[in-house]
Amino acid sequence: MEKGQQLYKKARNIIPGGTQLLSKRPELHLPELWPAYYDKARGCRVWDLEGNIYTDMSYMGIGSCILGYSDRDVDNAVKMAVDKGTMSTLNCPEEVELAGILCDIHGWADMVRFSRTGGEAAAMAVRIARASTGRDIVLFCGYHGWHDWYLSANLADDSGLDGHLLPGLEPRGVPRELKGTSIPFQYNDSDGFLALLEKYRSRIAAVIMEPVRNLYPTGGFLETIRDRTQREGIILIFDEITSGWRLNHGGAHLGFGVDPDMAVFAKGISNGYPMAAVIGRENVMTVAQDTFISSTYWTERIGPVAAISTIGKMSKNNVPGHLKHTGSRIKAGWRKYADEHGLEIEISGIDPLGHFTFSGEKHLVLKTLFTQYMLERGFLATNAFYASYAHKDEHVDKYLDAVSEVFGLVRKAADSTSPEDFLKKKVCHSGFRRLT
Repeated sequence: MEKGQQLYKKARNIIPGGTQLLSKRPELHLPELWPAYYDKARGCRVWDLEGNIYTDMSYMGIGSCILGYSDRDVDNAVKMAVDKGTMSTLNCPEEVELAGILCDIHGWADMVRFSRTGGEAAAMAVRIARASTGRDIVLFCGYHGWHDWYLSANLADDSGLDGHLLPGLEPRGVPRELKGTSIPFQYNDSDGFLALLEKYRSRIAAVIMEPVRNLYPTGGFLETIRDRTQREGIILIFDEITSGWRLNHGGAHLGFGVDPDMAVFAKGISNGYPMAAVIGRENVMTVAQDTFISSTYWTERIGPVAAISTIGKMSKNNVPGHLKHTGSRIKAGWRKYADEHGLEIEISGIDPLGHFTFSGEKHLVLKTLFTQYMLERGFLATNAFYASYAHKDEHVDKYLDAVSEVFGLVRKAADSTSPEDFLKKKVCHSGFRRLT
């Protein structure tokens, strides 16, 4: 991995933060040993710059490659689009086709606007909601990107985002005038939400939240939010960037029987090609014409073509069913082998997006050790698994065989007086930390 580490050292000197996406920082996984860069990727395999081959049993492109890397059907559709021209003074007809597909799947939605990344699509949805209601405050739950409207939550309380994203995020560069315009509440905390509603009632433009992620909704949580937002004329936005297309065909909210006013999609719909969409009810979406929302590269052809092909293949092959099957096997394996080796772990997340956490003060050391030992056995692995259609039972079998062995090694380290001594390099980072 010498080439990758050398390139990353260079990157840290010329790219602030080293990478464009915080989640891809090697320090979050295995400092000074994580491969850092890839040469090629196909299915669920990744080749690093030195030709080493790994099976990706971690994030699969941070959840963006739901079919697997370099899916032939999607890639072939994109290649045809490239040959025909990806940009023109005129509009590509595929964006109209994709808008129709999304509205057909989500019968409550009437209109669609497109962008190319999840964060900007969420920002677009918030802008439309504010324009539609003439109000400013946004109540939110979960992670929704890096834009000013979201990060402003930490202007009032620098720990405001700790339970929603990563601890330690400072709102430097965010205008202080935005203080108090974005306010968090906790998932499944109906009472906390209702208290905020009572306090800010006449000023709330929108509630934006993930309908499901680490936990399933309980106690009528989603129904309470839907009922009260409707009564108060507040726009309800479901962020389906991560949850969409994994539990069912379309937004996860379809499985819960609760329809929002707008929904945001991105990484789940286009298998690694940049594409995002905001869908919504006509009375809300038409207001997008009254506020300036426009960008040249939102009109390119590749994104819509990739999304149309990806959505079609997911429907034809019941991809959500495969993701749930694969993810449930992984979570059951974690539990089985943790119990066998006497390791205390907490498992969370929906089946296609599972997570586990080691217990105790040394949990980050043990997490780093797990990644270190799994990498030695040919797996990109951390304490999370994002299932893809490319993950087959044979990959799961080999992965769980390795997990059984590695959990035994982690147990040995945990029993020692200094688990850190088993690390080849440093302990992985937790949360946001400046690189120096």
